[in-house]
Amino acid sequence: MEENTLNFIEEIIKDDLESGRNDSVHTRFPPEPNGYLHIGSAKAIYINYSAAKRFGGLFNLRYDDTNPTKEDNEYVVSILEDLKWLGAEPTGGIYYGSDYFDKCYEYAKKLIRDGKAYVCDLSADEMREYRGTLTEPGKDSPYRNRTVEENLDLFERMKNGEFPDGSRTLRAKIDMASPNMNMRDPAIYRIVRAHHHRQGDKWCIYPLYDFAHPIQDAIEGITHSLCSLEFENHRPLYEWVVDNIGFERKPKQREFARLNVTYTVMSKRYLRKLVEEGLVDGWDDPRMPTLCGLRRRGYTPESIFEFVRRAGVAKAYSLVDVELLEYCIREELNAKAPRRICVTEPLKVTLTNYPEGKTEYFDLPNNPNDDAAGTRKVPFTRTLYVERSDFEEVPPPKFHRLRPDGEVRLMGAYIVKCNEVIKDENGNVTELYCTADLESGNGNPADGRKVKGTIHWVSAENCVDFDLMHYDRLFTIPDLNDMKEGETYDDYLNRDSVKKIPGAKAETSLRDARPGDKFQFVRMGYYVADTKNPGTFNRIVSLKDGYKVK
Repeated sequence: MEENTLNFIEEIIKDDLESGRNDSVHTRFPPEPNGYLHIGSAKAIYINYSAAKRFGGLFNLRYDDTNPTKEDNEYVVSILEDLKWLGAEPTGGIYYGSDYFDKCYEYAKKLIRDGKAYVCDLSADEMREYRGTLTEPGKDSPYRNRTVEENLDLFERMKNGEFPDGSRTLRAKIDMASPNMNMRDPAIYRIVRAHHHRQGDKWCIYPLYDFAHPIQDAIEGITHSLCSLEFENHRPLYEWVVDNIGFERKPKQREFARLNVTYTVMSKRYLRKLVEEGLVDGWDDPRMPTLCGLRRRGYTPESIFEFVRRAGVAKAYSLVDVELLEYCIREELNAKAPRRICVTEPLKVTLTNYPEGKTEYFDLPNNPNDDAAGTRKVPFTRTLYVERSDFEEVPPPKFHRLRPDGEVRLMGAYIVKCNEVIKDENGNVTELYCTADLESGNGNPADGRKVKGTIHWVSAENCVDFDLMHYDRLFTIPDLNDMKEGETYDDYLNRDSVKKIPGAKAETSLRDARPGDKFQFVRMGYYVADTKNPGTFNRIVSLKDGYKVK
């Protein structure tokens, strides 16, 4: 392990091991099953999984299913699927926060018996009033000094369902004058009658996250509870719970900055809204920042983890350019993706001097960056398709593609010259009549003349049709924190973020592409065979790279 490759979290873990505070490493990823994981989740997974792996430790998946009103088994299944896809298998096991409800209940009674928790009858609004402000201390609840016996009786009756939802809470007795608002007698249990996806109707009281989470960590033997920065002010409460329950092996909470990406919203509530209102094609829409959406878009686990690594692990807020993510997948696919020809907006070309009915084959490289990838044979015939954008009747300066009376190289094949332009009644170009220099083959012209332009092509008699989906940013501004007062995400939703290109012409080898197979369509971009719509390719990313590597 190289010292200079450690991020600040790993430095903390290294120091803990060297000082003897810990003799092993055990981390966890605790998602709430109320939505699909997104690119921000990938950072938390990366930090916890890679830290455990680097130090020879264990990594748990623990579902934070303590809020039954928002959870669904659909999300439970999808979360595990995403972790497996990323290669972050839970080496320490798979757990559910709800499986610790009995333990949480017993530990809550212990705090009551120790005089450190009480049942409070204040309403939610009254609790806010009593809580105070950042500059003024809170006031003690009038129920704060109930006896241990009364609190135990009321808590038992809360569990038995004798009181209405929201009518009582169990609160930790800490300090209503604490400068940390989270320590002002926080609620640790509330009454909620809701069917739980695992526990059914066994419980009508549920522990709050700040109480349940440290208990779950301690029971599982978690050494380092790594979470995002918004929990930093909750750390004293985390430690209070662990200390006052009396765990001998105490987990250590440390925080890191969340991953924020340009043109991207991480709010699961809003992402769910997009799905429920039909504004996107489900959670796995390729425009979504969800891991299943990125997977369908054609991103790989390696590119996502490389993006997280390059974005960095720190405590300071930062906004990472989404072009870095695109750079990571582009670099990977440039090295690995097979090359294929696909003409996205076909223009017919007839080679008037090429024999009718003849088919010959040219060898084209599967990947010029990898000799081991070999070559493939691409059929060549009298009638071809080229990109409409590769022809200009009145070309601009430095246009080195097809033009009237101009020559161009057909990639890997002959040099051709445009002799005649065929148009329809509206003046639209429908076909080009060209002649091929049949002596040129795929080498230099015999007379040594220079031909600057090279374009791709496909045989009209030997091709297959596909639909292409081109995706743009889902939002129109880089930083959604720049919204003006009164505006919402909806105001910046890009309603033109997807474009369908029907009837693209591709070489016949793509007929055998399986869902999820990735290719570089030469000169056009990187594409993946869609997993939901046969006969469709999604553009992963263009060939053009505007990102400057730092």
